This record gives sequence, C-alpha cells and structure tokens, in this order.
Amino acid sequence: MHFAAVAYVGESTLEPLRYYHNITSNTLLILEAMASHGVKTLIYSSTCATYGEPEKMPITEATPQFPINPYGKAKKMAEDIILDFSKSKGADMAVMILRYFNVIGSDPEGRLGEAPRPELREHGRISGACFDAALGVITGLKVKGTDYPTTDGTCIRDYIDVTDLVDAHVKALNKAEPRKVSIYNVGTGRGRSVNEFVDACKKATGVNIKIEYLSRRPGDYAEVYSDPTKINKELNWTARYTDLKESLSVAWRWQKSHPSGYGPNRI
Repeated sequence: MHFAAVAYVGESTLEPLRYYHNITSNTLLILEAMASHGVKTLIYSSTCATYGEPEKMPITEATPQFPINPYGKAKKMAEDIILDFSKSKGADMAVMILRYFNVIGSDPEGRLGEAPRPELREHGRISGACFDAALGVITGLKVKGTDYPTTDGTCIRDYIDVTDLVDAHVKALNKAEPRKVSIYNVGTGRGRSVNEFVDACKKATGVNIKIEYLSRRPGDYAEVYSDPTKINKELNWTARYTDLKESLSVAWRWQKSHPSGYGPNRI
C-alpha cells in the first residue's frame, strides 16, 4: 500500500518540483523496487485532484482527468506510470487505485490523529485549521474564496471519514486480482460547502471560531464530489461515517488530548 506523499494543493503551487519529485519520481522508484523483489500487488493512494474541475458533477471514474495544480498533475503522472507498468510483459500486477476525496476525522479509539508539521499548517487541511483556531494556536480561521459559483460562494467538497477510508483499503486489498487494474473513487457522494464545514466544526468544538474571509487560494476549484456507485457495487463499500459534526467531534477529542501531536505533553 503506497500512501506516502506530500499532499497540499496550495504548497504544490509554490514548490512544484518538490511535488513532482516526491510523488511521481518516488512512485517510479517504488515500482522498480517491487519489480526487483517480485511484489505483485499495489494499492495506490491517488486523489480527486487528478480530475481538476470537471464540467459535470458528480465525478465518476470515467470523468476526464485534467488536473489544474502540481499536486493533481503529479498524482496523475504516477497513475499513468503504474498503468503502463501493469501492462508490461511479465508484470502480472494486481493494482487498485483509490482516488480519495477530502479526508477528515480520526481513529474512533483515539490511537491516531492528524498532526502535520508546524511549517505545513499554513497549507494544511481545513479541519486542522479549524482545530488550531479552536485551540487558540491561531487567532482565527481563514476561509479562502467566497465568490465561487456555489450556493454560498465557498468551495464544495466531499468529506470522507478516515475510518471509512481504512475500510476501503481493506476491501480493495481483498479484491485485488493478478493482471487486473481497478480504479475507484472513495467519497460519500455528497458535497458540503466550506461554510457548512465551519458550522459543523464550531458545533463539534463548542468554540465560536473567528472567521476571516480572503481571496481564492491558487490552484483551487469550486466544486468536487464523487459518485461512489462503482466502489459500492464492486467492493461492497459504502461510507458509513457521514455526519460531519460527529467526525469532527472524534478528531477534536484527539486534538485536545494531543496538543503536541505525537510528541511529549500528551493529556
């Protein structure tokens, strides 16, 4: 299972070469190592960012891929390399490519949570920024973009709980077949706006987070949400943790008990 990658859209526009090296070049190295050691099964973490900004919603696996930022482009290139390698003579690969939508949440049993390095907070995910604002680490939450062609002007995303994501990987591994490549969207099939997300975060934390509205973030897109029909039918997978407030409440418990992330000073 190849999870490792830098994964921040905004940062990718500032450091594109780092993203192409980390995502695309390193995936090539992994495939070379797999070939050398006879490893035949690959579950690859890809992203809905490979689709760019499609004309039609929801996004299916057949939606054309036209990524608009270096993160999405690097993942698309890595996918292409995997597909080409899987077709080569003697590869006999069992490949599952999972295109994640926007991941949130934490392990319900409190063992794992999200703790990005401090220098990545500026480019991080909205849930991390909400929690930082609730904890007082930052003075407020910066919402970037209020003039998108959506119901409330903020971006719409498909938020998938990490526990559901784990389940998708287990089912993908169990269904992986030699000489076959399968590609799946992993999302709930429902889009929620940034404003909806912020309201849920306020309720989950009990903190009236201060909001600052700014201009759009480079490389972002207005609306992205999945059609999970294929993964529902073929892997018998359906997102179960779809209550935004509940997913954020679980993640918030971890954040409060781990103010230093995985470092010392846990509560």
